[in-house]
Amino acid sequence: MHSIPLNTENSPSVILEMIFRLKIKDVMTRELFTAGVHSTMRDVQKIMKEERITGMPIVDGSRLLGIVSMEDLLSVMDQGMIGEPVSRFMTRSVIVLEEDMPLSFAINYMDRYHYGRFPVLNMKKELTGIITSRDIVNHLLLEMNREMTRLEELIPQSDQEGGPLEMSFLCHRFDFENAGKASTEIKKALKKRHIDRKIIRRIAVASYELEINQVVHSLGGRIQFRLEDDTARITAVDHGPGIENVEKALTEGFSTANDWIRSLGFGAGMGLPNVKRVSDSFDIESRPGTGTTVTSLIYTNPPQKEGE
Repeated sequence: MHSIPLNTENSPSVILEMIFRLKIKDVMTRELFTAGVHSTMRDVQKIMKEERITGMPIVDGSRLLGIVSMEDLLSVMDQGMIGEPVSRFMTRSVIVLEEDMPLSFAINYMDRYHYGRFPVLNMKKELTGIITSRDIVNHLLLEMNREMTRLEELIPQSDQEGGPLEMSFLCHRFDFENAGKASTEIKKALKKRHIDRKIIRRIAVASYELEINQVVHSLGGRIQFRLEDDTARITAVDHGPGIENVEKALTEGFSTANDWIRSLGFGAGMGLPNVKRVSDSFDIESRPGTGTTVTSLIYTNPPQKEGE
């Protein structure tokens, strides 16, 4: 297990703020794989192998009875007792955490006891989750990315009346909480420039769809916006996994989103088609495994057609 040292003297203040602000329930894994007290060690071995986990709580309903670790399992296999009940070998004296504790408690426990995981209980002493060092590191990285985005957006953007306007936004995978921020900020900036509201709507549609596309389908990326002369250019660059069939991706209704994404109201297969529809010029380059770049160009002062 990799320790997560909590050093109040040398750790950056922004990280310490996150650690003390977050609660264990914000970070823990809620999707639990458990076994009953009458299960055998072979049953536990099968689940741990299939789910690639290194520890499993033993429960009676929602009540925690004990825990079986990888070390326990290896010991039983050495003894040739893999078919015996878990009740004979599980650890009954389990150190637990409570879901409303600050995250700092989990970090201190891991450093003190050198365990890779801790069961988490609610106020009713019911098992509600499990927290590992991986959970903590992954969540802190996500929070740091969000904080970096916030700090970047505090940097003044070039917004001189009549001059070029440039804006840049980071997008993170599955960050639905902040999805749509880029299009909102772009709309605000364009209203200050007194751009025609119909043009603003087209630009907002393109930027929103590209932003959501990165949140849902990519591993993270950036939305870049530039307003210059009579054109607005939106460039979306992401980091994988890329698009296998660009032609299909531009077909209305085609989507690779899973059921979870669809249940959240996303992944209807209209993102890229909508961007192409509102653009005066549209370009997409993508290779599986390397990422995707989409460019949408919209004229803010469209040339007049004959007869208009």
